[in-house]
Amino acid sequence: MNWYALYSKSRTEKKLAERLERKGYEVYAPTQVVYRQWSDRKKKVREPLFKSYVFIRFDLKDRLEVLQTPGAVAMVYWLGKPAVIRDEEIQAIQTFLKEYSGLEQTVQTVTFEPGEALRVKSGSFQAQEGKVVRQSRQKVTLQLEQLGMALTVELPKEQVEKTRSQE
Repeated sequence: MNWYALYSKSRTEKKLAERLERKGYEVYAPTQVVYRQWSDRKKKVREPLFKSYVFIRFDLKDRLEVLQTPGAVAMVYWLGKPAVIRDEEIQAIQTFLKEYSGLEQTVQTVTFEPGEALRVKSGSFQAQEGKVVRQSRQKVTLQLEQLGMALTVELPKEQVEKTRSQE
């Protein structure tokens, strides 16, 4: 059985994962802790790392049962076939979350342009290359081609560098 990416209805990732687990499937819906500011308070909340995506390990013959689960929208396809997510990629996400959960990050005043190619110098995604989708003061959103979707990583900016072809 392989891992596949399942597209979920907006803001239903956790519920969909629970429903699929109750059906007996191995599900991975990674989350991260973020701070949210309301008008009267600031609070730590757990949000999905990949908004509207859930990873599930199952046999494709069970596709209909999986897709009929409330909250499931569609499977993610790559080149006309369901996109297979390799075990190493799931493990890399898990390792990344273990390494960086709860760490306070420092911010440098380095800026990257959308579309610019970057390479991760250290950590779970070391040597991975991706393109900048956007950035804020604390985050660089990279399109990692191995995963086929945008992954928001909160890293010290000295941990990424331009690819050699751009230097």
